[in-house]
Amino acid sequence: MERTLAELAEMVGGTVEGDGSVRIAGVSGIKEARKGDLTFVSNPKYASLVRETKASAAIVGRDLEIDADIPLIRAASPDMAFVKVVETFSPEPLSFYKGIHPTAVIGEDVVVGKDVSIQAYAVIQDGAEVGDRTIIHPGSVVGHFTKIGCDCIIYPRVVIRERITIGDRVIIHGGAIIGSDGFGFATVEGVHHKIPQIGTVVIEDDVEIGANTCVDRARFDRTIIKRGTKIDNLVQIAHNVVIGENSFVVALTGIAGSARIGRNVILAAQTGVIGHIEVGDNVRAASRSGITKDVPAGAAISGFPAQPHSKETKMQAHLRKLPELAARLKELSERVAELEEQLSVIQKGGAL
Repeated sequence: MERTLAELAEMVGGTVEGDGSVRIAGVSGIKEARKGDLTFVSNPKYASLVRETKASAAIVGRDLEIDADIPLIRAASPDMAFVKVVETFSPEPLSFYKGIHPTAVIGEDVVVGKDVSIQAYAVIQDGAEVGDRTIIHPGSVVGHFTKIGCDCIIYPRVVIRERITIGDRVIIHGGAIIGSDGFGFATVEGVHHKIPQIGTVVIEDDVEIGANTCVDRARFDRTIIKRGTKIDNLVQIAHNVVIGENSFVVALTGIAGSARIGRNVILAAQTGVIGHIEVGDNVRAASRSGITKDVPAGAAISGFPAQPHSKETKMQAHLRKLPELAARLKELSERVAELEEQLSVIQKGGAL
Protein backbone atom coordinates (compact mmCIF):
# COMPACT_ATOMS: atom_id res chain seq x y z
CA MET A 1 0.00 0.00 0.00
CA GLU A 2 1.40 3.39 -0.97
CA ARG A 3 1.97 6.12 1.60
CA THR A 4 2.78 9.78 1.21
CA LEU A 5 6.12 10.99 2.47
CA ALA A 6 4.31 13.21 4.97
CA GLU A 7 2.45 10.20 6.40
CA LEU A 8 5.69 8.27 6.80
CA ALA A 9 7.40 11.26 8.42
CA GLU A 10 4.63 11.51 11.00
CA MET A 11 4.86 7.78 11.68
CA VAL A 12 8.62 7.94 12.43
CA GLY A 13 8.55 11.27 14.26
CA GLY A 14 10.48 13.06 11.52
CA THR A 15 10.05 16.26 9.54
CA VAL A 16 9.67 16.62 5.78
CA GLU A 17 12.04 18.74 3.76
CA GLY A 18 10.57 19.22 0.30
CA ASP A 19 7.40 17.79 -1.23
CA GLY A 20 5.55 15.77 1.38
CA SER A 21 2.93 14.59 -1.13
CA VAL A 22 5.39 12.28 -2.92
CA ARG A 23 3.97 8.74 -3.06
CA ILE A 24 6.14 5.96 -1.62
CA ALA A 25 5.45 2.36 -2.66
CA GLY A 26 8.49 0.54 -1.23
CA VAL A 27 11.91 0.73 0.38
CA SER A 28 15.41 -0.04 -0.88
CA GLY A 29 19.12 0.57 -0.46
CA ILE A 30 20.41 3.83 -1.82
CA LYS A 31 22.19 2.27 -4.82
CA GLU A 32 19.42 -0.19 -5.70
CA ALA A 33 16.45 2.15 -5.22
CA ARG A 34 14.04 3.01 -8.04
CA LYS A 35 11.31 5.56 -8.53
CA GLY A 36 8.69 5.13 -5.82
CA ASP A 37 11.20 3.84 -3.26
CA LEU A 38 12.26 5.43 -0.02
CA THR A 39 15.92 4.99 0.99
CA PHE A 40 18.07 6.28 3.85
CA VAL A 41 21.52 7.63 4.75
CA SER A 42 22.88 7.47 8.28
CA ASN A 43 26.63 7.67 7.61
CA PRO A 44 27.79 11.13 6.43
CA LYS A 45 30.37 9.61 4.07
CA TYR A 46 27.52 8.29 1.91
CA ALA A 47 25.68 11.62 1.75
CA SER A 48 26.89 12.28 -1.80
CA LEU A 49 25.00 9.21 -3.01
CA VAL A 50 21.69 10.97 -2.40
CA ARG A 51 22.27 13.04 -5.54
CA GLU A 52 22.83 9.86 -7.55
CA THR A 53 20.03 7.67 -6.19
CA LYS A 54 16.92 6.97 -8.24
CA ALA A 55 14.80 6.83 -5.08
CA SER A 56 11.87 9.23 -4.77
CA ALA A 57 12.88 10.30 -1.24
CA ALA A 58 15.36 9.58 1.54
CA ILE A 59 15.55 9.51 5.32
CA VAL A 60 18.55 11.39 6.72
CA GLY A 61 19.77 12.69 10.07
CA ARG A 62 18.52 15.98 11.43
CA ASP A 63 21.95 17.61 11.20
CA LEU A 64 23.30 15.94 8.08
CA GLU A 65 24.50 18.52 5.56
CA ILE A 66 23.26 17.31 2.22
CA ASP A 67 22.63 18.72 -1.24
CA ALA A 68 19.65 16.71 -2.45
CA ASP A 69 17.41 16.84 -5.50
CA ILE A 70 14.75 14.72 -3.79
CA PRO A 71 12.55 15.38 -0.74
CA LEU A 72 13.85 14.21 2.62
CA ILE A 73 12.59 13.00 5.96
CA ARG A 74 14.87 14.31 8.69
CA ALA A 75 14.87 12.03 11.74
CA ALA A 76 16.80 11.78 14.99
CA SER A 77 17.86 8.25 14.08
CA PRO A 78 17.68 7.46 10.35
CA ASP A 79 18.39 3.78 11.04
CA MET A 80 15.47 3.33 13.43
CA ALA A 81 13.18 5.46 11.29
CA PHE A 82 13.97 3.28 8.28
CA VAL A 83 13.30 0.14 10.34
CA LYS A 84 9.80 1.41 11.09
CA VAL A 85 9.19 2.19 7.42
CA VAL A 86 10.47 -1.24 6.37
CA GLU A 87 8.02 -2.86 8.79
CA THR A 88 5.22 -0.88 7.14
CA PHE A 89 6.05 -2.21 3.67
CA SER A 90 7.00 -5.74 4.74
CA PRO A 91 4.86 -8.73 3.71
CA GLU A 92 2.37 -9.97 6.25
CA PRO A 93 4.22 -12.00 8.91
CA LEU A 94 4.02 -15.75 8.52
CA SER A 95 1.63 -17.51 10.83
CA PHE A 96 2.06 -21.02 12.20
CA TYR A 97 -0.50 -23.36 13.63
CA LYS A 98 -0.55 -23.69 17.39
CA GLY A 99 0.15 -27.15 18.68
CA ILE A 100 2.28 -30.21 18.02
CA HIS A 101 2.54 -31.62 14.50
CA PRO A 102 1.64 -35.33 14.26
CA THR A 103 5.13 -36.21 13.02
CA ALA A 104 6.94 -34.43 15.87
CA VAL A 105 8.52 -36.69 18.48
CA ILE A 106 7.83 -35.65 22.05
CA GLY A 107 9.61 -37.39 24.93
CA GLU A 108 8.40 -38.08 28.44
CA ASP A 109 7.81 -35.35 31.03
CA VAL A 110 8.08 -32.59 28.43
CA VAL A 111 6.49 -29.27 29.49
CA VAL A 112 4.96 -27.28 26.63
CA GLY A 113 3.61 -23.75 27.23
CA LYS A 114 0.63 -21.98 25.73
CA ASP A 115 0.29 -21.33 21.99
CA VAL A 116 3.50 -23.19 21.18
CA SER A 117 4.14 -24.43 17.63
CA ILE A 118 6.20 -27.61 17.34
CA GLN A 119 6.42 -28.41 13.65
CA ALA A 120 6.99 -31.46 11.48
CA TYR A 121 9.72 -33.92 12.52
CA ALA A 122 10.95 -31.79 15.40
CA VAL A 123 12.24 -33.80 18.35
CA ILE A 124 11.75 -32.69 21.95
CA GLN A 125 13.54 -35.09 24.28
CA ASP A 126 12.67 -36.17 27.80
CA GLY A 127 12.33 -33.52 30.49
CA ALA A 128 12.62 -30.53 28.16
CA GLU A 129 10.57 -27.34 28.57
CA VAL A 130 9.27 -25.05 25.81
CA GLY A 131 7.88 -21.65 26.84
CA ASP A 132 4.73 -19.88 25.72
CA ARG A 133 4.41 -18.87 22.04
CA THR A 134 7.76 -20.37 21.09
CA ILE A 135 8.08 -21.82 17.57
CA ILE A 136 10.17 -24.93 16.94
CA HIS A 137 10.61 -25.30 13.16
CA PRO A 138 10.85 -28.62 11.28
CA GLY A 139 13.71 -30.96 11.94
CA SER A 140 15.05 -29.22 15.04
CA VAL A 141 16.14 -31.14 18.13
CA VAL A 142 15.76 -30.01 21.73
CA GLY A 143 17.79 -32.17 24.08
CA HIS A 144 17.04 -33.75 27.43
CA PHE A 145 16.18 -31.31 30.25
CA THR A 146 16.81 -28.25 28.10
CA LYS A 147 14.72 -25.19 28.92
CA ILE A 148 13.60 -22.75 26.21
CA GLY A 149 11.85 -19.53 27.21
CA CYS A 150 8.85 -17.70 25.78
CA ASP A 151 8.49 -16.11 22.32
CA CYS A 152 11.57 -17.83 20.90
CA ILE A 153 12.05 -18.85 17.27
CA ILE A 154 14.08 -21.98 16.62
CA TYR A 155 14.53 -22.30 12.86
CA PRO A 156 14.86 -25.59 10.92
CA ARG A 157 17.58 -28.11 11.77
CA VAL A 158 18.83 -26.39 14.89
CA VAL A 159 20.33 -28.74 17.46
CA ILE A 160 20.10 -27.72 21.11
CA ARG A 161 21.81 -30.33 23.22
CA GLU A 162 20.93 -31.55 26.71
CA ARG A 163 20.67 -29.36 29.83
CA ILE A 164 20.89 -26.03 28.01
CA THR A 165 19.08 -22.90 29.21
CA ILE A 166 17.68 -20.43 26.67
CA GLY A 167 15.91 -17.22 27.71
CA ASP A 168 12.97 -15.34 26.24
CA ARG A 169 12.73 -13.89 22.71
CA VAL A 170 15.81 -15.75 21.51
CA ILE A 171 16.17 -16.39 17.76
CA ILE A 172 18.37 -19.25 16.55
CA HIS A 173 18.81 -19.65 12.79
CA GLY A 174 19.01 -22.86 10.80
CA GLY A 175 21.89 -25.26 11.29
CA ALA A 176 23.15 -23.72 14.54
CA ILE A 177 24.33 -26.11 17.23
CA ILE A 178 24.09 -25.09 20.87
CA GLY A 179 25.84 -27.18 23.51
CA SER A 180 28.14 -29.37 21.43
CA ASP A 181 31.14 -30.68 23.35
CA GLY A 182 34.00 -28.30 23.97
CA PHE A 183 37.26 -29.22 22.25
CA GLY A 184 39.11 -30.76 25.16
CA PHE A 185 41.70 -33.57 25.01
CA ALA A 186 44.60 -34.78 27.12
CA THR A 187 47.48 -36.26 25.15
CA VAL A 188 49.28 -39.08 26.92
CA GLU A 189 52.05 -41.02 25.16
CA GLY A 190 50.83 -39.77 21.81
CA VAL A 191 47.19 -40.77 22.38
CA HIS A 192 44.46 -38.09 22.61
CA HIS A 193 42.05 -38.82 25.45
CA LYS A 194 38.72 -36.97 25.49
CA ILE A 195 38.10 -34.78 28.54
CA PRO A 196 34.40 -35.01 29.51
CA GLN A 197 32.57 -31.74 28.89
CA ILE A 198 30.04 -31.72 31.72
CA GLY A 199 29.11 -28.03 31.77
CA THR A 200 26.27 -26.23 30.02
CA VAL A 201 25.34 -23.20 27.90
CA VAL A 202 23.20 -20.27 29.02
CA ILE A 203 21.67 -18.04 26.34
CA GLU A 204 20.05 -15.00 27.94
CA ASP A 205 17.04 -12.97 26.74
CA ASP A 206 16.91 -11.24 23.33
CA VAL A 207 19.96 -12.99 21.87
CA GLU A 208 20.06 -13.83 18.15
CA ILE A 209 22.35 -16.57 16.82
CA GLY A 210 23.07 -16.92 13.11
CA ALA A 211 22.97 -19.91 10.79
CA ASN A 212 25.54 -22.68 11.26
CA THR A 213 27.03 -21.05 14.33
CA CYS A 214 28.33 -23.32 17.09
CA VAL A 215 28.28 -22.53 20.80
CA ASP A 216 30.13 -25.20 22.78
CA ARG A 217 29.14 -26.33 26.23
CA ALA A 218 31.49 -25.56 29.12
CA ARG A 219 33.98 -28.07 30.38
CA PHE A 220 32.69 -27.68 33.94
CA ASP A 221 30.64 -24.52 34.48
CA ARG A 222 28.81 -22.45 31.84
CA THR A 223 29.34 -20.89 28.44
CA ILE A 224 27.29 -17.68 28.60
CA ILE A 225 25.87 -15.42 25.90
CA LYS A 226 24.40 -12.47 27.76
CA ARG A 227 21.28 -10.44 27.09
CA GLY A 228 20.85 -8.64 23.79
CA THR A 229 23.97 -9.97 22.07
CA LYS A 230 23.73 -10.66 18.32
CA ILE A 231 25.86 -13.37 16.72
CA ASP A 232 26.23 -13.71 12.95
CA ASN A 233 26.46 -16.84 10.78
CA LEU A 234 29.40 -19.27 10.89
CA VAL A 235 30.77 -18.21 14.26
CA GLN A 236 32.60 -20.57 16.64
CA ILE A 237 32.27 -19.94 20.38
CA ALA A 238 34.29 -22.38 22.45
CA HIS A 239 33.77 -23.83 25.92
CA ASN A 240 33.49 -21.51 28.94
CA VAL A 241 33.44 -18.32 26.85
CA VAL A 242 31.46 -15.42 28.32
CA ILE A 243 30.10 -12.71 26.00
CA GLY A 244 28.67 -9.60 27.66
CA GLU A 245 25.43 -7.77 27.01
CA ASN A 246 24.57 -6.16 23.67
CA SER A 247 27.69 -7.23 21.81
CA PHE A 248 28.06 -8.00 18.10
CA VAL A 249 30.01 -11.04 16.88
CA VAL A 250 30.26 -10.99 13.09
CA ALA A 251 30.61 -13.88 10.62
CA LEU A 252 33.57 -16.26 10.64
CA THR A 253 34.78 -15.07 14.03
CA GLY A 254 36.28 -17.66 16.35
CA ILE A 255 36.54 -17.28 20.13
CA ALA A 256 38.71 -19.82 21.95
CA GLY A 257 37.99 -21.40 25.30
CA SER A 258 37.52 -19.36 28.48
CA ALA A 259 37.88 -15.98 26.75
CA ARG A 260 35.76 -13.26 28.31
CA ILE A 261 34.22 -10.63 26.05
CA GLY A 262 32.77 -7.47 27.62
CA ARG A 263 29.52 -5.67 26.94
CA ASN A 264 28.86 -3.57 23.82
CA VAL A 265 31.84 -5.12 22.05
CA ILE A 266 32.05 -5.44 18.26
CA LEU A 267 34.13 -8.28 16.86
CA ALA A 268 34.07 -7.73 13.09
CA ALA A 269 34.26 -10.50 10.49
CA GLN A 270 37.01 -13.12 10.74
CA THR A 271 38.26 -11.91 14.11
CA GLY A 272 40.15 -14.49 16.14
CA VAL A 273 40.34 -14.43 19.94
CA ILE A 274 42.71 -16.76 21.77
CA GLY A 275 41.66 -18.45 24.99
CA HIS A 276 41.84 -17.21 28.57
CA ILE A 277 42.02 -13.49 27.77
CA GLU A 278 39.70 -10.57 28.51
CA VAL A 279 38.32 -8.09 25.99
CA GLY A 280 36.97 -5.04 27.82
CA ASP A 281 33.65 -3.28 27.42
CA ASN A 282 33.04 -1.18 24.28
CA VAL A 283 36.01 -2.59 22.36
CA ARG A 284 35.88 -2.36 18.55
CA ALA A 285 37.89 -4.98 16.68
CA ALA A 286 38.23 -4.52 12.92
CA SER A 287 37.89 -7.41 10.47
CA ARG A 288 40.61 -10.07 10.65
CA SER A 289 41.88 -8.87 14.00
CA GLY A 290 43.96 -11.46 15.83
CA ILE A 291 43.43 -10.80 19.54
CA THR A 292 46.26 -12.47 21.45
CA LYS A 293 46.24 -10.60 24.77
CA ASP A 294 43.92 -8.67 27.06
CA VAL A 295 42.32 -5.58 25.52
CA PRO A 296 41.38 -2.58 27.70
CA ALA A 297 37.87 -1.17 27.67
CA GLY A 298 37.04 1.24 24.88
CA ALA A 299 39.98 0.29 22.63
CA ALA A 300 39.77 0.28 18.83
CA ILE A 301 42.06 -2.46 17.50
CA SER A 302 43.03 -4.18 14.26
CA GLY A 303 45.71 -6.33 12.68
CA PHE A 304 47.54 -9.49 13.72
CA PRO A 305 48.53 -9.49 16.44
CA ALA A 306 45.90 -6.90 17.21
CA GLN A 307 47.12 -3.48 18.30
CA PRO A 308 45.63 0.03 18.46
CA HIS A 309 43.97 0.74 15.13
CA SER A 310 45.83 4.02 14.61
CA LYS A 311 49.18 2.25 14.99
CA GLU A 312 48.13 -0.59 12.69
CA THR A 313 47.05 1.78 9.91
CA LYS A 314 50.41 3.57 10.05
CA MET A 315 52.21 0.24 9.79
CA GLN A 316 50.09 -0.79 6.83
CA ALA A 317 50.82 2.52 5.11
CA HIS A 318 54.55 1.93 5.53
CA LEU A 319 54.27 -1.65 4.29
CA ARG A 320 52.63 -0.49 1.08
CA LYS A 321 55.71 1.67 0.41
CA LEU A 322 58.12 -1.29 0.67
CA PRO A 323 58.61 -1.74 -3.13
CA GLU A 324 59.45 1.94 -3.49
CA LEU A 325 61.74 1.85 -0.45
CA ALA A 326 63.45 -1.33 -1.70
CA ALA A 327 64.22 0.34 -5.04
CA ARG A 328 65.53 3.41 -3.26
CA LEU A 329 67.68 1.26 -0.95
CA LYS A 330 69.16 -0.55 -3.95
CA GLU A 331 69.97 2.77 -5.60
CA LEU A 332 71.62 4.07 -2.43
CA SER A 333 73.58 0.84 -1.94
CA GLU A 334 74.97 1.11 -5.45
CA ARG A 335 75.89 4.75 -4.85
CA VAL A 336 77.64 3.86 -1.55
CA ALA A 337 79.60 1.10 -3.29
CA GLU A 338 80.69 3.59 -5.97
CA LEU A 339 81.82 6.13 -3.36
CA GLU A 340 83.71 3.47 -1.42
CA GLU A 341 85.56 2.49 -4.58
CA GLN A 342 86.49 6.13 -5.23
CA LEU A 343 87.63 6.55 -1.63
CA SER A 344 89.80 3.44 -1.93
CA VAL A 345 91.52 4.89 -5.02
CA ILE A 346 92.15 8.16 -3.23
CA GLN A 347 93.59 6.41 -0.19
CA LYS A 348 96.05 4.56 -2.46
CA GLY A 349 97.22 7.84 -3.92
CA GLY A 350 95.68 7.30 -7.28
CA ALA A 351 93.76 9.71 -9.42
CA LEU A 352 90.08 9.49 -10.00
